[in-house]
Amino acid sequence: MEKIWLKSYPEGVPAEIDYTQFRSITHLMEDAFRKYADRNAYVCMDKFMTYAELDQLSQKVGAWLQSKKLSPGARVAIMLPNVLQYPVVMAAILRAGYTVVNVNPLYTPRELQHQLVDSGAEAIFVLENFATTVQQVVAQTRVKHVVVAAMGDLLGGLKGYIVNFVVRNVKKMVPAFSLPGSTTFKQVLAEGGRLSLQPVKQGQDDIAFLQYTGGTTGVSKGAILLHRNIIANVLQNEAWLQFKPQSEQLVFVCALPLYHIYSLTVSAFMGMRLGGLNLLVPNPRDIPGFVKELAKYRVAVFPAVNTLYNALLNNPDFAKLDFSSYSICNGGGMAVQKSVADRWLKLTGAPIIEGYGLSETSPVVTVNRLDIKEFTGTIGLPISSTEVQILDDDGKPLPLGQTGEIAIRGPQVMAGYWNRPDDTAKSMTADGFFKTGDIGVMDERGYTKIVDRKKDMIIVSGFNVYPNEVEEVVAAHPGVMEVACIGVPDKNSGEAVKLFVVRKDPNLTAEQLLDFCKHELTAYKKPKYIEFRDELPKTNVGKILRRQLRDEKTEKAAA
Repeated sequence: MEKIWLKSYPEGVPAEIDYTQFRSITHLMEDAFRKYADRNAYVCMDKFMTYAELDQLSQKVGAWLQSKKLSPGARVAIMLPNVLQYPVVMAAILRAGYTVVNVNPLYTPRELQHQLVDSGAEAIFVLENFATTVQQVVAQTRVKHVVVAAMGDLLGGLKGYIVNFVVRNVKKMVPAFSLPGSTTFKQVLAEGGRLSLQPVKQGQDDIAFLQYTGGTTGVSKGAILLHRNIIANVLQNEAWLQFKPQSEQLVFVCALPLYHIYSLTVSAFMGMRLGGLNLLVPNPRDIPGFVKELAKYRVAVFPAVNTLYNALLNNPDFAKLDFSSYSICNGGGMAVQKSVADRWLKLTGAPIIEGYGLSETSPVVTVNRLDIKEFTGTIGLPISSTEVQILDDDGKPLPLGQTGEIAIRGPQVMAGYWNRPDDTAKSMTADGFFKTGDIGVMDERGYTKIVDRKKDMIIVSGFNVYPNEVEEVVAAHPGVMEVACIGVPDKNSGEAVKLFVVRKDPNLTAEQLLDFCKHELTAYKKPKYIEFRDELPKTNVGKILRRQLRDEKTEKAAA
């Protein structure tokens, strides 16, 4: 296929990148540890961690893991927010020769159990605030080793009042839990410090991450991301970033959770590759607190989703900050709204550079040029070593300007779905393109615009919500006869979950159903709207027509 987008590349950006220069992610990380040893790598709650300290701490945790005689390539889960322990544990797992399973700390017991069982995880690192969730399901999994971390573990040496704040206030937010046989993070460091991390033989084709996603439909699946996939995407991003003027040390805002592939690659690994400093924000929903943190640093790289940009714009103190260092503001995870992008540009002087990616592609696939002066409304151009096709319903490439399914081929594309060969086969074309389930159109310059989604997936604040899962939970309520779930536009989160319910119990209320969902679904999956109906539209074989429900909402909105 002709790569027409290459004609639109900025001068100096290569068509292809060489991702063979690193044997593994461990090789890439250890290169950064040596090269930038004296630089600060991460900061959280005013506590800095240098690259040398990250190197030393991850060696200790890695050595401890190796002493547990886990099976080769064992899966180790990380259930941590953006705290200093996350990069330490992530690096340790990879350096010890194991596979990282990223877990959302806010998962309900049901969601956590599915992911641990499906991945076959043998160990888990969890912040004590979420240990009660692990307690409820660990007996039903293969997990043999539980490590419980506390917020203050790596905050030693801070001013007394900050430590006191953590002990007094954060401890109050820790529900009581009982995990007999578990180990504290400090114990791991102490025991691992008496051991030596043994070098492991790793190659680009070894599995680095199981990144869980529903893909385009159905139950959550583990995208198999090889060392090669992550290395390639880091170097692909670098090929675009390196042509932007850089300060001596780039400061990355790491507000998006590191368990999300966008932040993992664009903040954690890009930060390491470029010797940057990542500002870890454990709770970006606390916008006033987030703004206070931003005021302390000369931010250069700011990856975020539309909802976060919008929330900052609506905070009066944010407007008082110095934006002169803001160099690259990447928008991804969900569609960036033009109104938000325009307001951001007017306030900060930095355009939001929208891109596109998926868990299955490590994640970046396309990005706009960094020299744009205003929001383009497109997801940009395929990055180096990446091909994008627009396919018809039969999987055949369409001419430019025609709408079809976006398909991707490149070294960042996953190896498949964990233990799901049928799903893998359905997602790939015979010539190696991953079918995204997103509908788009490419213009004559090679820029792509997303116009719709092929499946019924809902995106709430950049996170995928799968109607099948929500419907399964709601249908389990004894007062529900039938249920359908769709996404509806929402000014705060892009989309919100709406339920259409046929009641079995005529006295069932929306409040009762919302309370039921609260205990079964993570916050972003919970329905925001519930509409009771006497019946739901169906096909003549009884399949509920979600599309008809969506079309009704669209027609009403238009009217």
